[in-house]
Amino acid sequence: MARIALTLSINGERHEVSVEPSRTLLDVLRTDLGLTGTKENCLEAECGVCTVLLDGEAVNACIVLAVRCRDRAIVTIEGLAAGGALHPLQRAFIDAGAVQCGYCIPGMILAAKAYLDTHPAPGDDEVREALAGNLCRCTGYQKITDAVLSAARVMR
Repeated sequence: MARIALTLSINGERHEVSVEPSRTLLDVLRTDLGLTGTKENCLEAECGVCTVLLDGEAVNACIVLAVRCRDRAIVTIEGLAAGGALHPLQRAFIDAGAVQCGYCIPGMILAAKAYLDTHPAPGDDEVREALAGNLCRCTGYQKITDAVLSAARVMR
């Protein structure tokens, strides 16, 4: 199969890759670039663990073709902290005890960031709706919701 040369902008850095047209963004992030914070699970956009930001929008990297990401800004969990300081969402998840096994957390945090960027003052129900595409098997959702609401206050 023919390969396509791509320049991807990930976490503010340019990355040159050569991929088959059928490769997903998830596969390229994890396999080619070693950005393993983006998790792999269902591969059907059902669980949200592979959520990244694409031009600021939360997307499931398991169903986005890498070739569709040329000239677009990609943010993974590795790119959220700035200058060694945790992002307010990362800090809030820790402080609220919203992390147990941690597998779903990168996707949860990025989905929450996309939502808070356009809805800076949500209520409990709005946060739950915004994160409905991200599944957690460990914590339940109250501490996650609390963390997002706390981060929203800090980010305002």
